[in-house]
Amino acid sequence: MSQSAVADEEVPNRAYVTFLAGNGDYVKGVVGLVKGLRKAGSVYPLVVAILPDVPKEHRDILESQGCIVREIQPVYPPANHTQFAMAYYVINYSKLRIWEFVEYDKMVYLDGDIQVFENIDHLFDSPNGYLYAVMDCFCEKTWANSPQYKIGYCQQCPEKVHWPAKLGSPPPPYFNAGMFVFEPNPFTYHDLLQTLKITTPTSFAEQDFLNSFFRNVYKPIPPVYNHVLAMLWRHPENVDLDKVKVVHYCAAGSKPWRYTGEEENMQREDIKVLVKKWWEIYEDESLDYKNCRPEQGNMKPLVSTLPAANPLLQQGNGSAPSAA
Repeated sequence: MSQSAVADEEVPNRAYVTFLAGNGDYVKGVVGLVKGLRKAGSVYPLVVAILPDVPKEHRDILESQGCIVREIQPVYPPANHTQFAMAYYVINYSKLRIWEFVEYDKMVYLDGDIQVFENIDHLFDSPNGYLYAVMDCFCEKTWANSPQYKIGYCQQCPEKVHWPAKLGSPPPPYFNAGMFVFEPNPFTYHDLLQTLKITTPTSFAEQDFLNSFFRNVYKPIPPVYNHVLAMLWRHPENVDLDKVKVVHYCAAGSKPWRYTGEEENMQREDIKVLVKKWWEIYEDESLDYKNCRPEQGNMKPLVSTLPAANPLLQQGNGSAPSAA
């Protein structure tokens, strides 16, 4: 038996997963993502959970890039509740379907506007039983209706503006749902859908819902695993771009495939550098699935390529990083 065959038997089934809906240009983001994972040397595949409205030509593009395309049905909160959530976030409840992908022992979810610049396969080795994700920032105007924004409190720098004692305990750690490590499970999936039926949506739709549902098992991980671009101007003292592994192009105007530089903060040199880095990966034909070595293109999980030590374990089972 070959070494790779032995390795395939020994390594659990793991995969990255993203979500795609409609016939828009987000397919470019997903192509960039799978090529970024390939460049970073990931040994695990990218599963793309797509809604039925994704056209065949986009599915063909994804498959030609080595993605595993899996169609899912939409998930919606009760019809009379959706007005409480931002309309363009409502479709994201369909992401709950990925907990049904039980052929995988563990998965790392990544939004389509994310790029991976360094290998993060070690995240799969984090202890089971928890959901791992990066704490969000409350400083952007999208949070304007929240008490955190009104007070000026942010969990990224809680020492700057303390949570008022008259309001009780500070809010629990809150994660950005653009990236998280989780374990598919039929019972969790069932509970998610049943809980959704009795939960009134709030502004950030599925992100708020996931934070509420997993509040007792959420473990923060360092911001380098989901660098939200607003951190560059909101908390520059907390950012070292040389150490960032995963960049989330979620700020207005920052999607690389739509970038014009016209929106606020988009003329920053660091933004231009990050957009340029995304395009270099997207346009690199050597990273196309058809041009990769078989073992690289298939992203098969070979034991010999996994890191010897898990950085998360060295940081105390993924406990919350300091604000510094």
